[in-house]
Amino acid sequence: MKSMSLQVKDVMVKSIITVEAEDTVKKAAELMDKHNIGCLIVINYGNPVGILTERDMLKKVILERRDPGKTKVGNIMSAPLVTSHPQVEIRDAVRLMNERRIKKLPVIEDGNLIGLVSLTDVMRSLAYFEHVISSLCDRCQLGKQQKIVSEQ
Repeated sequence: MKSMSLQVKDVMVKSIITVEAEDTVKKAAELMDKHNIGCLIVINYGNPVGILTERDMLKKVILERRDPGKTKVGNIMSAPLVTSHPQVEIRDAVRLMNERRIKKLPVIEDGNLIGLVSLTDVMRSLAYFEHVISSLCDRCQLGKQQKIVSEQ
């Protein structure tokens, strides 16, 4: 029997916005604002090498009074990148995120970046599945009640 557990590929966001390691923090901030997102995957020669979060920008640029127009993304990104495979079970991905104290987990398959999972994505998917299961249970209860009524 196939397991019904949720996997990373079931929850991940597939449209990933990336930034080059040589790009400026200003360009990265503009990308984040344009796409209304809180992180970018940093690419160097086509390979994912790090992640840039709002927190990285706050701590390593704003608080250190660096010039966002001159500071390179590669100099402030979080690296090395902690990643997951698409077939990893969600509970294992969440455990890894907790252990590493990260909120976003890039998904890599055959060396290619194919998705990103955030704790927010996980919570949304769990709430959705809870709703589906609850609806199914309600239907089962309704079916039992109808059967009892028809037997009387």
